[in-house]
Amino acid sequence: MASIADILAEHKGREGPLLPILHDVQKLFGYISEDAMREIASALNLTRAEVYGVVSFYHDFRKEAEARPVLKLCRAEACKARGVEALVPIADSQSRIKVEAIYCLGLCAVGPSAMVGDTVHARLDSAKFKTLLEAM
Repeated sequence: MASIADILAEHKGREGPLLPILHDVQKLFGYISEDAMREIASALNLTRAEVYGVVSFYHDFRKEAEARPVLKLCRAEACKARGVEALVPIADSQSRIKVEAIYCLGLCAVGPSAMVGDTVHARLDSAKFKTLLEAM
């Protein structure tokens, strides 16, 4: 299993490595712990506050583990125009899934769309959306 040290070694010598390192840590552990922030700060000769500032600025980074699966539902204007608002009540009725609103997956022509992990689901209607939620 990879570790934070492995991730740091992989990015050694890279220009501007903080964001790629944080993404890799998030992908490995599901969140970025205080200990991870300290280790990253030390390795990059940054203060813990600088690393924490980046983690807290970007909404995709988590400081705590999320027990539920996460579905990111696009709520941008194009998806609104294509009917995402009809999916919101269905999403809100799910307590076993964390639904996060995001504002653009870049699939405006095939919306409404959602993302689970690294997989994007497009052309969602009520039936497809319910199937997706059940599969989670």
